[in-house]
Amino acid sequence: MPVRLLVAVVAAACLLLPAAAAARPLVPADPVPADLVPTGSAGAGRGPAGPADPGAGVSGSDGSGAGGSGSAGPAPAPAWGWPLAGTPPVTRSFDRLPHPYAAGHRGVDLAGSPEAPVLAAGDGVVAFAGWVAGRPLLSIDHAGGLRTTYQPVEPSVAAGLPVARGFPIGVLLAGHPGCSVEACLHWGLRRGEAYLDPVSLLEAPRVRLFPVRRATG
Repeated sequence: MPVRLLVAVVAAACLLLPAAAAARPLVPADPVPADLVPTGSAGAGRGPAGPADPGAGVSGSDGSGAGGSGSAGPAPAPAWGWPLAGTPPVTRSFDRLPHPYAAGHRGVDLAGSPEAPVLAAGDGVVAFAGWVAGRPLLSIDHAGGLRTTYQPVEPSVAAGLPVARGFPIGVLLAGHPGCSVEACLHWGLRRGEAYLDPVSLLEAPRVRLFPVRRATG
């Protein structure tokens, strides 16, 4: 075969091969089995264990999903409590005196039973535990210049000991003057030399709303 004819045949073949390849339909590649797709691979989509949302499955402290409302957590404990278990009946209430030296009842009497545990009404430090005028007395200093007193109590703590609300500080004794039941706890409250009603510690603060005056003109 002449050389010129051979070169012409080769050149024609080179021109026809790309056109034939372009005309052939594309065949999709075989899908990769799901168990072989690495989880989280870029462009591979989700694997069998991958969550639909990157943030899904992340739980908060209350067990709800991230971004959910959930609960706000436990409410804070109250700062004050009764010095006897439960809600003891008040057998004698506090007298609001006209001046500090007037005669009257400077505290409240709570009905109890002999040897019942007496509890600290709030967080503080034991200021005194002993006898005053022949009566066993215990007092606790609290924040804000407050002092609570408890009598007649056989103390189980000593002065200087920090205590928390509800901590047992002694046991109730019988023999409180004017008590109408088997045993009464006289619970008192002072700020400086001023006597206050200790039951007020357990009352929720009152919120007063005042009208808003709008400027005119």
